[in-house]
Amino acid sequence: MRESSNPSIPAAFGYPGHGPNARIGIAICHGFTGSPLSVLPWAQFLAQQGFAVSVPLLPGHGTDWRQLERSGWQDWAGAFEAAYLELAAHTDDSFVAGLSMGGAVALRTASRHAVAGVAVVNPGLSFYDRRARIIGVLKYFQRTTIPAEESHPTATATNDGDYSRTPLAAVHELKKLFAAAIRGLPKVVAPVLVFKSDTDEVVPPSSIELIRNRLGSRALTVIPLPNSGHVATLDADAPAIFEQSARFFVEQAAKRVSSETS
Repeated sequence: MRESSNPSIPAAFGYPGHGPNARIGIAICHGFTGSPLSVLPWAQFLAQQGFAVSVPLLPGHGTDWRQLERSGWQDWAGAFEAAYLELAAHTDDSFVAGLSMGGAVALRTASRHAVAGVAVVNPGLSFYDRRARIIGVLKYFQRTTIPAEESHPTATATNDGDYSRTPLAAVHELKKLFAAAIRGLPKVVAPVLVFKSDTDEVVPPSSIELIRNRLGSRALTVIPLPNSGHVATLDADAPAIFEQSARFFVEQAAKRVSSETS
């Protein structure tokens, strides 16, 4: 089912699908400095439901911060887009999904391709840290900083590699990715399902407001997560995310079939 026999090592995940849901594809993108481990339970749940699932390991991730420093936002977005297109070639209805930065990548992909729908968890499009405004200059004077973390994380910890430092060059790339995703929001016409934690110390509420104000699709649903922090796919509300997203994928695929046959 996955490309690594060790479930604790960062690796891409893929499943071809089975049963009635096999023709529905879900491409899921992990977050910045994370790996497929952060969304693995979600991917596994969907695979168990019979969906075809693809979770690529983005360049510069799952290793260490020095590798991340040498990669760029187009590498990350391109790797996910390639995974989505490969999945779409073998399924009838293909969706994009993501966590945190992965939400931005999923939304950008949806602005460039006719996806069947989008499901994102705490999608990032903006920063709490005001230094992000001058990151393009700051990176030349300071190579790394400490990672953005929650003061009291409640999600299960994963071993995604050595990201004890965050390279500012990569943060600059993240800012560019957010800008590209925001520019693409008016072109996202597929239904969008957003899960948002009530308490999130990593992604500010302004990210959701950007989606509300600029999304091209009229079909936007935002579901609050009252009991989880930023990595909600590994937290208390994870079962609700898994079940409601699976229902969303099935319902949207059915609507597309109905519209095509009517």
